[in-house]
Amino acid sequence: MTVTAHTPLAADAVARAAARLRTAVDEGRPVAPVRDLIGEHDLAAAYAVQRELTRRRLADGAVVVGRKIGLTSPAVQRQLGVDQPDFGVLFADMDVSGEAEVPSGRLLQPKAEAEIAFVLKEDLADGDLDAARVRSAVDHAVAALEIVDSRIADWDIRLTDTVADNASSGLFVLADQRVGLDAFEPRETVMRLYADDVPVSEGHGAACLGDPLNALAWLARTALEFGDPLRAGQVVLSGALGPMVPAPPGTRIRAEIGSLGVVTASFSEKRDI
Repeated sequence: MTVTAHTPLAADAVARAAARLRTAVDEGRPVAPVRDLIGEHDLAAAYAVQRELTRRRLADGAVVVGRKIGLTSPAVQRQLGVDQPDFGVLFADMDVSGEAEVPSGRLLQPKAEAEIAFVLKEDLADGDLDAARVRSAVDHAVAALEIVDSRIADWDIRLTDTVADNASSGLFVLADQRVGLDAFEPRETVMRLYADDVPVSEGHGAACLGDPLNALAWLARTALEFGDPLRAGQVVLSGALGPMVPAPPGTRIRAEIGSLGVVTASFSEKRDI
């Protein structure tokens, strides 16, 4: 039987799952999946774990700058054996756009994926959060690389594992070029991803829930349901446009994302922080 996040049993499971994932961060080593504690299908419990880990990060001084949407691409869903999106929290220290190298020492099992990032100019905190409303709330879009990571050993994850683990968030890189939605259509965007100049992944905007703006609308509604709506100024990574690829130390990743241009990331050779 799947327990809910409101029973004493579930509360204990949530606390134990959060402690296990925090151990992975503190000790720099992946841990066993948490689905043995919270089950494979109890999303309430999984998001409760995520919220607890977020609470701890905020208590340590972290600052929220946005959200990420995960599992929007059918290709990525097939890779991970899941069938619906999820979301996680972006913190300021996850943004490594201005660094010469991505610090491999902060990562355990990194993979890279290319996506469209939206920056909001309006809150999405009430009303009918359909695609048209969400579109009007976007200030601009930029090409982005999300460096996904898992605290779960060998990426042995199911939906509740990745949700609990902040949607397998790691770091992210944003390009400098800003493009308004009057200049391009996200769903028509073509993406090509290279690792050390070798083509390794490709896709298009329609692979992201049919349109990255659909993904943004889904997140806006879901975040509001969770009582923590999207706010003006926040960054939203809208979801992968194609399969993610490994990004071990020393790798150089480059993504070409239509009219948004190019975004690159060079991973440091050493894992030492």
